[in-house]
Amino acid sequence: MKKRVLVGGLHHESDTFNPIITSRDDIWIKRDQNLINNLGKDSASGIIKTLLDNNYEVIPTLVARAVPNGEWDKDYYLELKNEFLKKLKNVTNLDALCLSLHGSMRVKGIGEAEGDLLESIREIYPDILIVSSLDMHATITEKMIKYCDAYVGYKCAPHTDTFETGIHAANIVIEALDKGIKPTMSAVHIPFIVAGEQSETSVEPMKSLTDILRAEEKINSEIFACSYLLGFPWADTKENGVTALVVTKNNDSLAKTKAMDLAKLFWNKRDDFCFYNETKMPYEALITSINCVKNDEYPVVISDSGDNPTAGSSSDVTNFLKMLLANDEIKNLDPPLIYQSFYDKPLVSKLIDLPIGTQLEIELGAKYDTEKSSSVEAKAKLISKYKNFEEAENTNLILINIEGVEVVVSDKHIGCYDPNIMRALGVDVEKRKIIVVKLGYLEPEIRAIAKRSLMALTDGSSDELFQRLPYKNMERPIYPLDKDFEPNLNYI
Repeated sequence: MKKRVLVGGLHHESDTFNPIITSRDDIWIKRDQNLINNLGKDSASGIIKTLLDNNYEVIPTLVARAVPNGEWDKDYYLELKNEFLKKLKNVTNLDALCLSLHGSMRVKGIGEAEGDLLESIREIYPDILIVSSLDMHATITEKMIKYCDAYVGYKCAPHTDTFETGIHAANIVIEALDKGIKPTMSAVHIPFIVAGEQSETSVEPMKSLTDILRAEEKINSEIFACSYLLGFPWADTKENGVTALVVTKNNDSLAKTKAMDLAKLFWNKRDDFCFYNETKMPYEALITSINCVKNDEYPVVISDSGDNPTAGSSSDVTNFLKMLLANDEIKNLDPPLIYQSFYDKPLVSKLIDLPIGTQLEIELGAKYDTEKSSSVEAKAKLISKYKNFEEAENTNLILINIEGVEVVVSDKHIGCYDPNIMRALGVDVEKRKIIVVKLGYLEPEIRAIAKRSLMALTDGSSDELFQRLPYKNMERPIYPLDKDFEPNLNYI
């Protein structure tokens, strides 16, 4: 008889500094047989394909995801959780669960989502094998360690190994079940917060650190997985920080020793983390980009890093746009500077059905985060529009011109890494001289266009300058907010 493994998951980075509540309209879900019939490049797809290829029976449930944003709506989270648990209760002769979790998902009024979900699973199946993939930016908690048998995290940032991490998680399940091996896990907390823009795995120190993880997995037959989980710095949570995590094949002593060794190694590299790309304060980034254009070095791509929706910010902070609109050289660029993009559902609703060329007074931005900026009030011209853009969750898009600056606006909270958003609106992206994107590090799609890229240290809910964020709950001391202290490298 085939062994039966239930698959499902929840995936979200929740920014507690973002006042938006991630709601039903922001979340997309794949359910049941659709999970098997429509495999993608995500970790859940890697899990499913690997289990099927090894003649396992997959019991699909649901995988819910959303673009990083504020905390999840409690009622909708509980609705999805109960749907998942109901499916779980109805399964008989189940051998294991293999989940695709993020690790830094938060629910308004509850807190950590993963620990809450896993605790409820254990109430139904106290002893069943549970293995999960995790995002590299997972925040490991006591509940997550207590209620799961094994984790394996992504080893690439940007996350190009999501499918492979799913394969890894599934292979842990397969070996554990086929050989009767009990995974043993140990995790050590490191008091350190770091942004993705300082921890990309193609550069040091993360390149060497992740190479060590892979080497340990390859050379030591007693190890299932080694991971560095970096936490999520834009969440003000007690447990935030980096975790060194090791899963062994029923070898508790090895797991503890190796996890502590990896934690000490990471801590000793703390001063090596820095912005690897060209990083400037906002006005300096603006002037540098103008000089690049004068020297025929373009397209220049500027990251509005403090309001990066793929890091959970609201995508409606206007401060950098206002700086651009105050500069005559920017407003007279030909072709115009293009800015991707602002989340402003009311404005899109107002303009989406109007004729191209319509000019009217608008209020752009600061519809959701009203603390960090205020709306731009100006006359705008509707340049183009695109309804139900499939590559960004069927969002409606408009392109407007404000005083010589072109701005993409969406009616959904979407990532800004894809130049096809601009192309859908009729923009010849490669011919633009300056492009501003609400991103941190450039994803490959945008990076391929840039002759030069600059990261502007703007403000917002994904502020790269952590000292400007109002942390209240995070345990201190923690590096780099605090310096010159001896760390408590504690087992979780």
